[in-house]
Amino acid sequence: MSTEYAKALGLKLRSIRTQQGLSLHGVEEKSQSRWKAVVVGSYERGDRAVTVQKLAELADFYGVPVAELLPDSSPMAAAEPPPRLVLDLEKLAAVPSEKAGPLARYAATIQAQRGDYNGRVLSIRQDDLRTLAVIYDESPSVLTEQLIGWGVLNPEARRAVESIDR
Repeated sequence: MSTEYAKALGLKLRSIRTQQGLSLHGVEEKSQSRWKAVVVGSYERGDRAVTVQKLAELADFYGVPVAELLPDSSPMAAAEPPPRLVLDLEKLAAVPSEKAGPLARYAATIQAQRGDYNGRVLSIRQDDLRTLAVIYDESPSVLTEQLIGWGVLNPEARRAVESIDR
């Protein structure tokens, strides 16, 4: 296993563990010492190779599919983070409501959930774009082009759509 892959795998393992609110010692306690803190920590740092069997057992322990523990294998994913999807809320306000109504309501809901009312821009996730594509009955790439055309989505979003459409 390459060092880069081991480190990427370790980051995924750490992410799952921290999402579950577990420290390394918490993993050891919860597993009744099945998983030693020092061993899990060495997997997470990429210092120790994890076998497929151990990875499957860890996935079972964390209650996630094994695929969730595997790093994204695309070369671009390792090289750079996905581009930010940024909605320009000022330009959105200028788009006729018959076109932008669903997007405006969706953006307002996100703002309310986050308590983010700066009113200028709003970052959204790739999952949000997928959801909006369903609402607009378009593919994510077609919707992205439409939103870029309206001037409400940053053109950098085209790169993000490549990973969504896969």
